Amino acid sequence: MTKFTFRFFKEVIRPRYEFNEFLRQSYLIGYKSFPLVAVTGLILGLVLTIQSRPTLAQFGAVSWLPSMVAVSIIRELGPAITALIFAGKVGSGIGAELASMRVTEQIDAMEVAGNNPFKYLIITRVLATTLMLPLLVIAGDAISMYGAYIAVNIKGTISFHLFFLQVFQSLDFSDVFPAVIKTFFFGFAIGLIGCFKGYNASNGTEGVGVAANSAVVYGLLSVFLLDMIAVQITSLLT
Repeated sequence: MTKFTFRFFKEVIRPRYEFNEFLRQSYLIGYKSFPLVAVTGLILGLVLTIQSRPTLAQFGAVSWLPSMVAVSIIRELGPAITALIFAGKVGSGIGAELASMRVTEQIDAMEVAGNNPFKYLIITRVLATTLMLPLLVIAGDAISMYGAYIAVNIKGTISFHLFFLQVFQSLDFSDVFPAVIKTFFFGFAIGLIGCFKGYNASNGTEGVGVAANSAVVYGLLSVFLLDMIAVQITSLLT
């Protein structure tokens, strides 16, 4: 895995650049994942708000509901949940696709033809996951907050303007910036692990299932580990 990572950084700066394939992978990885992220974000905002309201009502702090939900989603829940969904959908897809190409000897054929399969298959997919996940997280957070607005109005009444005014007043730069930055690392880890497992698959068709499964498992584990590290660094700097 270490050698694979070093090879990625070595190859990514070398021409030729597969720009068209990068755009295609960004479309498949980012745009095609948006409906799932949108539905998940909407449900997250609804559920978190509905579950939090009774507890805040006991202390007469229902007015703090928009602020509490905003900080919870933007800081932690939005990036983490979106990354987990992303790892399950995209990580498994990359692992299975590359493993299928490996066991059917398509990657070997590319090498024999004088092409660079690492540049065409790995670099484009890892860059796409690294850049698309932050965009999906931002979109998912926005949809989550709209879901929270809907949930607040189920048992109460608050205007759209007042709700989001409270949301933005409760957020600081130290809440938003670290949450966005760590999603780049989430996307990079998910893409790199999926590519590594698929590119080095073996044992025929059985290896395809193993690659897809291990790409998801290790991708999820990497998200949790990176999130823990990011929280520790953020707490030291703030």
